[in-house]
Amino acid sequence: MSQLKTIQDGDLPIWLPRLAPQGGPRFLQIADALQAAVVDGSLTPGDRLPPQRRLAAQLEVDLTTVTRAYDEARRRNLLEGRGARGTYVAAPKAELTAILDLSMNTPPPPDGVDFDDMLKQGLSQVLLRADSALLMTYHLGGGSDSDRKAGAQWLAPMFGQLDFRQVVVCPGAQAAIAALILALTEPGDVILAEPASYPGLRAAATQFGRRIMAVEADQHGMVPEMLEEACRQQKPRLVYLNPTLQNPTAGTMPERRRKALAGIARRCAVRIVEDDPYWLLADAPPPPIATFAPEQVSYIATLSKCLTPGLRVAFVVMRSPQERERFLVALRSFALMAAPLTAALATQWILDGTADALMAGVRREARLRHRMARDLLAGRYSGGGDGLHVWLALPAYWTASQFALAADSAGIAVTPAEAFATGDVSVNAIRICLGSIQDRERLKAGLQRLSHLLASRPESFSAAVV
Repeated sequence: MSQLKTIQDGDLPIWLPRLAPQGGPRFLQIADALQAAVVDGSLTPGDRLPPQRRLAAQLEVDLTTVTRAYDEARRRNLLEGRGARGTYVAAPKAELTAILDLSMNTPPPPDGVDFDDMLKQGLSQVLLRADSALLMTYHLGGGSDSDRKAGAQWLAPMFGQLDFRQVVVCPGAQAAIAALILALTEPGDVILAEPASYPGLRAAATQFGRRIMAVEADQHGMVPEMLEEACRQQKPRLVYLNPTLQNPTAGTMPERRRKALAGIARRCAVRIVEDDPYWLLADAPPPPIATFAPEQVSYIATLSKCLTPGLRVAFVVMRSPQERERFLVALRSFALMAAPLTAALATQWILDGTADALMAGVRREARLRHRMARDLLAGRYSGGGDGLHVWLALPAYWTASQFALAADSAGIAVTPAEAFATGDVSVNAIRICLGSIQDRERLKAGLQRLSHLLASRPESFSAAVV
């Protein structure tokens, strides 16, 4: 926390932080100092804050920094504006929306990252280097050459040197999955998946009239012998796999299993959709399945899970030119293209190192949160210590749907196993997402509430009827 010094402005004190060069963004240092002063009582509701220009001069920073600090303090419900009368310390507000959403799988905000500065710098570089007219028009080829080259660079940890012409830029992984289903299957075709899989697969398949069938999985993922048998019996067109930090189970498929599944795909002439959003967040993951059967596998890597969902950019690797063209035709039927401006921003961040720095921060924060979850949910925590979510086995006296309802009554949103089922649900578990709550202490409080709920029995949480 910043050290504070006090000076006088008439009869009102002003609390100024000593801005530290290595203390993170200056506007956050100022906002943190204001919050500290409110917490320790140095500032109380109704106290008037100094005019922004005066504070900027006293701190020797520009006016924009102070404006952003005040805006951040307002976001934290610390300040309120009273028009021409100025800015005042706000009275405490009752929390009417106390729900903690642990159901949405998003990257956690890393410490010390100033998204405003990242966006401004990234977009300014994009506008310096790109023709604004090109950023505001249609791009029908699956991304510009520069975006596809950036995608190949981003995928280098998985594949090494990659021909950028094999990379397609898409508006997110869900669009890529849907387009692959349209391009590689026909209505009524079977798609094989693990018993607990990403719900977006089922949503797209159902919408397009395809059938999802579950193949038995163990702790290492889909069982090869069961896949081979299902291929003989069902004649599927696609197999969907999420082999690294699987959603929802958080398991990572070992290399030997990946090779076995790739071999079956070749023998049975079935295509694999390898949805791999968490590979770069994992600790020493095995090579993608696509490296063992490149002609059989379409590989998807989205930036939504390791950087930020707002970019809406995913990269798809497809080796066959004919299949890439079919994929693009399918994609254009409902999504047309990734937004050129956000794709260009993603490219800029990849090329200038911002994306790597942001991802490293997300990885550090995710691992801190996993340690917290492991400590607070001891005995039932299932996770490798990385990634964005935890698969929590429930005691026998809770069902997943019961527990999710009880958690909701306690102000916490979690996702029961039924939401991920592609067949009969045999597992009694919930998924807890660790990145969707910005403040780590609020996440800790939510996990503590879940821990207490786990130790209680359902009859203690029967809902009132009104």
